Amino acid sequence: MKDRKRLALCLLAALSASGCAVGPDFKSPPAPEVSRFTPEDMKTAGAGAPALDFGKPVPERWWAAFGNPSLNRLVEAAIAQNPTIPAAEAAIRVAFYNAEAQKGGFLPQLFLSGGASTNLVSNNVSAASAAQANFAQNLTGLVPLITTPSSLNPPYGLFLSQLSVAYTADIWGQNRRAVESLDAQTDQQRYQLEAAYLTLTSNLVAAAIQEATVRAEIQATQNVIRIERDLLEITRANLEKGYIAKADFLAQQAALAQALELLPPLEKQLAQGRDLLTALAGQYPSAEISERFSLQSLRLPQRLPVGLPSALVRQRPDVRAAEAAMHSASAQVGVAIAARLPQLTITGARGSSAYSFGQMLTPGTGFYVLAANATQPLFEGFSLLNKQKGAEAGLAQAEAQYRSAVITAFQNVADALRALQADSKAVAAAHFAERTALQSLDIVVAQAKAGQIAQLAILNAQQTYLLASINSAQAEGARLSDVAALFMALGGGWNDQNLKNLPPSGDLANASPPAPIHGPVNDSLLPSLTE
Repeated sequence: MKDRKRLALCLLAALSASGCAVGPDFKSPPAPEVSRFTPEDMKTAGAGAPALDFGKPVPERWWAAFGNPSLNRLVEAAIAQNPTIPAAEAAIRVAFYNAEAQKGGFLPQLFLSGGASTNLVSNNVSAASAAQANFAQNLTGLVPLITTPSSLNPPYGLFLSQLSVAYTADIWGQNRRAVESLDAQTDQQRYQLEAAYLTLTSNLVAAAIQEATVRAEIQATQNVIRIERDLLEITRANLEKGYIAKADFLAQQAALAQALELLPPLEKQLAQGRDLLTALAGQYPSAEISERFSLQSLRLPQRLPVGLPSALVRQRPDVRAAEAAMHSASAQVGVAIAARLPQLTITGARGSSAYSFGQMLTPGTGFYVLAANATQPLFEGFSLLNKQKGAEAGLAQAEAQYRSAVITAFQNVADALRALQADSKAVAAAHFAERTALQSLDIVVAQAKAGQIAQLAILNAQQTYLLASINSAQAEGARLSDVAALFMALGGGWNDQNLKNLPPSGDLANASPPAPIHGPVNDSLLPSLTE
């Protein structure tokens, strides 16, 4: 009974050109019922680590939490100049105009045509008629009818002009579902733009932190080289005094050479990192950026806003993009179902035809045509059925990909929180090891000056301090990098609240091309988005 009522309503809607849409009506999936990101309820990432503010949203300009004005300027420059952002904006416009083009199916299609031709009708028919007449006349004894050139069909002209209209009633909502699918693809490109923006800013912050880390490693290596040069002079003096063997002097010289070997790879890494920062800022390598970064210039935030687990799916643009892909796939099921149902097309034409152009506007040359055509696919080799099954399988695939994106998002946040937990311990241990190694090296250097220690102990103390100082720099850089990774895992401060104030996707009067993005927050990127 319900199916009959639904069919009757659709048939009634066909007469009023409103129609009803078959297929599933998409609804946004509910947020996961998860109260925390980790098994335990984390309040902090560990002793000496930033406090975690669960429930507090991530700021839009999250990179400002590192307290470095140079970093702020560089990120803003990258947003304005990096070509990945205009490319993503162009992808939105492509999807938007494709959706607008599909909306043309809601309106009648008008065509104005005209033509002129010169025609000659074949004389075969006239010759056959003449032959029949001759045969009949022979039977009656009459004189045969002779066909002369003057009796041949003469050429004539034909002039035609007409205005045609065609309208396909969207009875089952096939066109509406197609527009819905394309609008969802526009939404998906919008979220891809936000993801590109988040990736760009995160990569730039990570590259800046990496530069600061490499500079700290270079500084630590240079400090050790300076100490080893001093020890080499002390060893040379002890050799001249006969306190040590030449092998001890050569061992110290080899230790200095090994430390010097560490500098070129670090300098290469720094130079390539500078090239990366320049490219992310949208510049050629020859126009190297002026900003410089060190660990001392980057501040570790005291408190980190984490947000709520239930809100993560609305904060991650990649998750929203997966949801939009699922929406598009859902609409495609309706398109496939509607293709299997009856289609009604109404056509009409009004025009005039005459044998000469001067007669086109004379009375009696006008004509009109009004027709309606209904078609129902009966057998098409199961192609429409298989297309419907394929669309349903595509929807199932999109649903699974959405669930995977949600799980990955929660995993990213949990990984970042775990990393910060480990970082607090690693930084504390690295600082303690560096202080201890430096104290040990100071004692060894003092004893070496007095000639009271073996060369092996000197070499061990140098190597220990070198490794400890480099590990300390790397631990500091890793903690800053993991802070940036947490901001990225949380969606980087982006949210979809701006979508709620936009006009509905079917509002053709307000349709206009998407505006380009000019900063971290773009409140009017699209005129038409589907929630």
